[in-house]
Amino acid sequence: MPTPTQPPDRVLDLFAAEGVLEPLPGGQGTTWRAGDLVLSPGHDGSGAWLAPVQARLAVRLDEAAPRSLRLALPVPARDGSLTVDGWAATRFEPGTTPCDDLPTLRATAHLLHAHLAGVVPDRPDGLDARTDRWTVAERQAYDADAALEATAHRPEPGLADLVAALVAGLDGTDLGREQLVHRDLAGNVLLDVTGVPFVIDLSPAWRPPLWAEAICVLDAVLWHGAPAAALEEWRHGVERQAMLCAALFRVLSDQPCDVERYAVLGLAG
Repeated sequence: MPTPTQPPDRVLDLFAAEGVLEPLPGGQGTTWRAGDLVLSPGHDGSGAWLAPVQARLAVRLDEAAPRSLRLALPVPARDGSLTVDGWAATRFEPGTTPCDDLPTLRATAHLLHAHLAGVVPDRPDGLDARTDRWTVAERQAYDADAALEATAHRPEPGLADLVAALVAGLDGTDLGREQLVHRDLAGNVLLDVTGVPFVIDLSPAWRPPLWAEAICVLDAVLWHGAPAAALEEWRHGVERQAMLCAALFRVLSDQPCDVERYAVLGLAG
């Protein structure tokens, strides 16, 4: 496996990062630890609004007694900026372990989204400026015509048919009130040394919490060892509609998409 690109010297300098650089597992394989900092690429100015919100909530959660949820704490650079050449930093939490337990992931989703609803009552304007492939796919998942059109130039065999089948199952059911959610929870929940869920890499979207939870369940089944039976409660009613939107988001954002891996789940049936 190739070594992921490490943070440039300018990034390390402005974040005052010290210690030996080491790649961290999980995610896209592009995150690095340097001493007490975690550095990750793929950030731009459009996300500057999120760090202060995340920092205030992280501090509030850490001050709670007893703790039931924790959130990674953003760290600004020496010049006060929150990103440097596309890199951002959070405080490293020692002793954490990955959490793949689906009930814990779903409970974490409920807690986190309840807190986010309280601290971000209105849709942040900064969400409109995001152009990464996940945000593009998110918008397509909520626009049937855009979802179908998105497959026109994709090379994966069967992708167009899969997307068409998922779109055909949509019936316009209201998935609930929209709010700030974490659209990539599975794989981004750790357990701290006391067993409290510790959420990292907050990927923001203004969508119903049920949609974000559906993504979490789908990802847990696909990539984190959860049993396929966990999808059964998502095959009917409003939960099915949320899962169809979640699946559209994932198959359109995966580049390339492993079409067969999704097709065997029978989500569109």
